[in-house]
Amino acid sequence: MQSVERLTSRFSPGGFTLANNRVYIFDTTLRDGEQSPGCSMTVHEKLGMANKLVELGVDILEAGFPIASEGDFEAVDAISREFPWVQVAALARANKLDIERAADALKHARRPRIHTFIATSDIHLKFKLKKSRQQVLDEAVAAIELARRYTDDVEFSAEDATRTDGDYLEQVSRAVVAAGARTVNLPDTTGYSVPDEYRLLIKRIADALGDSAIVSVHCHDDLGLAVANSIAAVQGGARQIECTINGIGERAGNASLEELVMAFRVRNDQLPYETKIVSEQLYSASQHLSSIITFGPQPNKAIVGENAFAHEAGIHQDGYLKERTTYEIMDPRSVGVPESKLVLGKHSGRHALGKRCQDLGFQLTKEQLDEVYHRFTTLADRKKGVRNDEIAALVHHALGGTHAFAAAADD
Repeated sequence: MQSVERLTSRFSPGGFTLANNRVYIFDTTLRDGEQSPGCSMTVHEKLGMANKLVELGVDILEAGFPIASEGDFEAVDAISREFPWVQVAALARANKLDIERAADALKHARRPRIHTFIATSDIHLKFKLKKSRQQVLDEAVAAIELARRYTDDVEFSAEDATRTDGDYLEQVSRAVVAAGARTVNLPDTTGYSVPDEYRLLIKRIADALGDSAIVSVHCHDDLGLAVANSIAAVQGGARQIECTINGIGERAGNASLEELVMAFRVRNDQLPYETKIVSEQLYSASQHLSSIITFGPQPNKAIVGENAFAHEAGIHQDGYLKERTTYEIMDPRSVGVPESKLVLGKHSGRHALGKRCQDLGFQLTKEQLDEVYHRFTTLADRKKGVRNDEIAALVHHALGGTHAFAAAADD
């Protein structure tokens, strides 16, 4: 390992100043996300995903946990080399070996961040760490002081912050900032908190720290509240959100980056915050991640799911065809989805079927459309959806076409 002096000389300060409405996106897809079952990535895959995250415009890219494996160390180093202008973070427990390993992995980064953590809740202290509050406080401060010897940009995370005694959490937060931490992360590690409760906790620590540090949040989705809690935290004064593409992560996952970004954008009247995310890259980032892990988002996943801009119910399709905004609150192109989909199934109406027939090149009279629609509903009752070739066959049959088309419709 290089000396402290040499590392310090190569590291540029990588922090940022707090703006009232600016929210910084700390992406941990390659660290917390990659830790979850079915999501491990090779160094090459991490580099490819990092490229998508850079295109997306994330502010901080957490590239791995260098002490965990040689692969994670190599990934942090490779990403630091490949994207020298990007703020790259590496995770480390609050101990000397982890921090030195993280610093070594980051030695080629121009904007390195060491992200060190230790649990602060009594349940973790008693059963996992078997340490006193004072011991944990001392170790947290010592970790920050050591990390600051390698870089000016140090983040501290109080693991299980939402189940930590409030007075003690404030004491730890003040102490690590005094020791040199520029960001204090208060994770809802177990997804236990609820929005109002979390907002008040964040407000307390944000008020205590003032302008001396950025308050960050990292929410898990065990109760399905990760995005709601992250938004509540921003309302309470947090200005960094740690999140992942598709919401992947330990257990039920993390707060979904795409949902947070679009909530701020679509409901800016109620959530007057801004990020630097290029929203048109959200869908491609989601698709790229899905291509390198073992699963994609569920079909009804907000923003990037297969059905996020799909309409099947006849009432919805009719309204959508008359005016898109009747049933869509965002343009699919704003998140990189090429277009909305009208899914033709048993719930679809004449308007949508007529539009599809027109798109397929058929100009039908009302009577002809009625005939096609009757045959369509009979077929749709037996299927999950009706394909374009099947619709064409129905039209040809209604217009007196060949038996081949009629047979195709019955397949």
